[in-house]
Amino acid sequence: MALSTPALGETTVSSTILDLVGDQDRVKTRSIDRVAYASDASHYLYTPQAVVLAKDAAEVSALLTAAAAKGQPVTLRSGGTSLAGQASGDGLMIDVRRNFRGITVLDKGARVRVQPGATVRQVNARLAVYGTKLGPDPASEAACTIGGVIANNSSGMACGTEFNTYRTLESMTFVLPSGTMIDTADPEADRKLAAAEPRLVATLDKLLKRVRSNPASVAKIEKHFALKNTMGYGINAFLDFDTPAELMAHLIIGSEGTLAFVAEAVFRTVPIRKLAVATLAVFDNLDLATRALPELVESGAATLELMDSTSLRVGQSLPGVPDAIMGFDVEQQAALLVEYHADTEEELAGLRSAGQSLLDASTLRAPAILSPDAKNRQAAWKFRKGLYASVAGARVSGTTALLEDVVVPVETLAETCDSLQELFTEYGYEDSVIFGHAKDGNIHFMLTDRFEGDVALNRYNSFNDKMVQLILDKDGNLKAEHGTGRAMAPFVRAQYGDELYEVHLELKAACDPRLMMNPGVIIDEDHAAHIRNIKLNETIEVEADHCVECGYCEPVCPSKDLTLTPRQRIVVRRAIAKAEAEGNTALVAELERDYEYNGVQTCAVDGMCVTACPVGINTGLLVKRLRREDAHPVLEAGFKAAAKGWGGATRAGSLALSVADKFPTAVVRGATDLVRKVVSEDLMPRYDADLPGGGEARKPMAGNLGAVGTEPLAIYLPACVNSMFGPAGDGEGVAPAFTKLLHAAGVSVYVPEGIESTCCGTPWTSKGYEQGHEVMGQRVLEEIRAAMPGKNLPIISDASSCTEGYEHTLAEHGYEVVDLLAFTSQHLLDKLPEMQKISSVTLHPTCSSTQMGLNPDMQKIAEAVADTVNTPVNWGCCGFAGDRGMLHPELTESATAREAAEVRELDAQEHASCNRTCELGMTRATGKEYRHIVELLAEAAGK
Repeated sequence: MALSTPALGETTVSSTILDLVGDQDRVKTRSIDRVAYASDASHYLYTPQAVVLAKDAAEVSALLTAAAAKGQPVTLRSGGTSLAGQASGDGLMIDVRRNFRGITVLDKGARVRVQPGATVRQVNARLAVYGTKLGPDPASEAACTIGGVIANNSSGMACGTEFNTYRTLESMTFVLPSGTMIDTADPEADRKLAAAEPRLVATLDKLLKRVRSNPASVAKIEKHFALKNTMGYGINAFLDFDTPAELMAHLIIGSEGTLAFVAEAVFRTVPIRKLAVATLAVFDNLDLATRALPELVESGAATLELMDSTSLRVGQSLPGVPDAIMGFDVEQQAALLVEYHADTEEELAGLRSAGQSLLDASTLRAPAILSPDAKNRQAAWKFRKGLYASVAGARVSGTTALLEDVVVPVETLAETCDSLQELFTEYGYEDSVIFGHAKDGNIHFMLTDRFEGDVALNRYNSFNDKMVQLILDKDGNLKAEHGTGRAMAPFVRAQYGDELYEVHLELKAACDPRLMMNPGVIIDEDHAAHIRNIKLNETIEVEADHCVECGYCEPVCPSKDLTLTPRQRIVVRRAIAKAEAEGNTALVAELERDYEYNGVQTCAVDGMCVTACPVGINTGLLVKRLRREDAHPVLEAGFKAAAKGWGGATRAGSLALSVADKFPTAVVRGATDLVRKVVSEDLMPRYDADLPGGGEARKPMAGNLGAVGTEPLAIYLPACVNSMFGPAGDGEGVAPAFTKLLHAAGVSVYVPEGIESTCCGTPWTSKGYEQGHEVMGQRVLEEIRAAMPGKNLPIISDASSCTEGYEHTLAEHGYEVVDLLAFTSQHLLDKLPEMQKISSVTLHPTCSSTQMGLNPDMQKIAEAVADTVNTPVNWGCCGFAGDRGMLHPELTESATAREAAEVRELDAQEHASCNRTCELGMTRATGKEYRHIVELLAEAAGK
C-alpha cells in the first residue's frame, strides 16, 4: 500500500493493519488528517499516527484483531466531545462516527436501536413523534454521539442515576480486542462468549465472587455508585449482574474505549413529560444558592442547574440569554435554573405551588416566577447547555480551559463549593467558574491557564491533589459524568483503594491482554500522567481564536463527511501557527497546501456552524478572511468589473445556460471540464444536466408591481440568481408567482428602475473580493434611495441567502430587510382566496432561513399549501452555496446524502425551499424538482 510521506513523519502503524481496509481512501496518514483528528473537546493533545474511517463492525473487528497481534495502540473516536482526554490518542485512531449513524425505532418508540455515530439529538428527533426520548440528557446532546454516551455512561441535567446509560441500555453488540463480536440480545450470548473467550469468562466469574465475598468492597461500591460516578470502571456491575454477557456489557458501559468497541446498542426509552414550568432564580451569592438546594430537591424539582458569578458575567455578553441575568452588575451572585415536569395540569400545579413557595421564601435579587413560557425556558437552556464553551471561549488568548467534574452528597455541596473557592484563591485561579447539576450534587469547575513550564504545572498539580482530597473527604466521586479519561486516571486507586483497584487491573488485563485499547485512559499508575500533553494553543485569526474545540459545530457542517469540519478547520489553523512558531517550515508548507482544498475550497461559508457554537464562532468568516487575503489581484479586478456591469453579466450568464440547454449535456460538460483543468476547479463551474436554462430579465418588473391603485408596502428586489437560473420544469419562477399573489391579495410593491444591475453582494463576500462588494453595495443603496424618496419602506428579497446578504449591506443604513417568506406570511396569506391543497410537500429549510428565523414562516405557508408538510429529520445545509456546488459537486453530494435518502423515502407530491441555488442543489441530490414555496402557494391560490 502506498502511503504519503507527511511532514509529521511516516506513520508507524503497520501496513498489515492498514491494508485490511478495502478502500484506501478511508486510510488517512497525511499530516492534515492526523492534525485534524488530534484534538477533541478535552485539554489534551495527542496526534494519531493514522486514522481509519471504519466501514462497519466487521472491519473494526479485523482491525482490532490485527492491532492486538502487533501490540498497536488503538483509540476509538466518534463525536470527540469528551472532556477528559479519552477520545484522543497517539496510535491508530478508528473513526466510528461517519459510517455508524443508523437509528431504528422499535416498539412504537419504547425502544431504539442505535449505532455509535448518531448524536443524542438525532436519536431524540426520531423518537419525538412517539413521545419518548433517551434517558441520558447530556448538555452536549447536539454533538455527542451514542458511542461516547455508552463509553462514558453519560447522564446529564435531569436523568440522574435513574435514567443514565447503565440503567437504560437493554442490549449491545460489542467487539473485544481479540475481534470476538457478541450480541447480548442473542439467547446464546453467554455460550458464545464462553466458547470464544474462556479465559475472560473465567476471570469475570472470579472477580464477581471476589467482590461479592468482600463486605468492605461491597460497601465501598454501594457508597460511590449511590451518586453519579464515572470514576474507573463500572464495577457496580459485579453486584448487579450474574451472567457473563450481561456482566460484560455493563462493564463496557463507562469503560471509555479501553475494553471493547460497541457497534450497536438497544436502549429502553423514557416518556417525554408533557408539561413543564421553569425559572432562573438569581441569589446574592453561591452559598445561598447551594444552601437552597436540599429543600428544592425534596420538592420534586426535575432539574436544578447551578451557575456561579463568572457564568453569569459571561452570559451577560451573549445574545439571547434569559432576562433574569441581565440589568445588573455581577459581583458574587449565583443562579439556579429550576424546572418541574409533570404529565397532568393537576400534578404540575402541585409541584409549581411547592416550588414557588420555596423560591418566594428565598433571598433573591428579584422575584423568580415559575412559568410555562417556552421562549424563556428555551433561552435558559440554550445558555446552560452552552455554558462551558461560552465561559471557556471568554478566556485569554493562548490559554487552555481545563474542566473538572466532581460529585458530593447534596447536603455537603455548599461547603464543598466554599472550599473549592478557597482553593481557587490559594492557587491564583481567579477566573475559575463553578456550574453544574446541583440536584445530584454534581458540579463542574473550570480553570484557565497556560499549563506550560514547571511553575504552572506544579501549581496545577498541587491544586489537583488538594481538590482530590477535598472531594474524597466529602465521600464524593472524582468524576461524575465526564469519564475518568486521562485527567483522573492516576487517582482511581485513591478513590477505590488497593483491593478494588486490583479488580480494575485484572479486568483490563482479561479483556485487553496487550493493553492496546486506549492506553493511558482509566488505568495509569504514573502520578504525573494527567499533566502531560496539555494543549498549548497559539493565537490565530480573531474570527476563531476563542474556539474551545467542543465539536458542537460538527453535525451541522456540510463538509463534515468530505473534508474538514469547522472545529478541524480551526485546529489545523492552530497547528499551522504552532509549526510556524517552532520553525517547522516543512509542516507549515504541507498543511497550507492541503488546507487550500480541505479547509478553504470545500467550506460552504454558510454560517450554520454559528447556530450551534456556544461561543458564536462563524468559521465561514474565517474562511472568507483567508479567501480575501489570498485573492489574486487579476481576479479581484475582474470581479470588480463584473460588479460594475452586473446587468450584462447576469444576462450573459442566463443566455449561456439557455444555449447550453440546447446542446447535449456531455458536450457542454466536457467543455467546462476542460476549462476547469486549465484554470482551476475553484474558478470554473462544472455544467451538468440538472442545471436549468436561463431565466428572464428583471428590468420589465420595474415600477409598481401588483394590485393597481394601491400604495406600495415595500421595495422589492428580485434576486439576480432567479434571473440567471430559470425556473424548475414547467414552473413559472418565484417572481411571477409573487406577482400573482400580490394581485390576489390586493397589495403592491415597488421595484427599482435599476433592478437589473443589483445584487445582494454575496458572490463577492463569499469569495473574498471586497472591492466588487463595495461597488455593488453602493449601487444597491443608490437604487433604493431613488426608488421611493422620503419613504423608508422595508426591502424584500425573494431568495433567503440574498435576504441575508442585503441585511448585512443595508442594516447599518437604517433599512429593514424582509424575506419574501415573512412578507407573504404576514401580509398576503390571510388575504388570499381559499386554497386547493395538494396532498404533501417536503421542505428544505436553508442555512439563511434557519439563521434568520424564517422557517416558521415557510412552515406556515406550506401548511396552507399541503395537507402534510414534511421537514426531513436529516435536514442540513445542501452545500450548493451559490456556485460552490457547481465548482465542487462532491460537496453537495456529500452534504445531502442522508437528507436525500429520507426525501426519497417520504416521496411527497411536491418539494420546496426558499432559495434558487439550494433548490438546484436539492434537485440534483434527490432527483425531485424543488421550487420556491411561494410558487406552490400561487398555484394553490390560483386553482
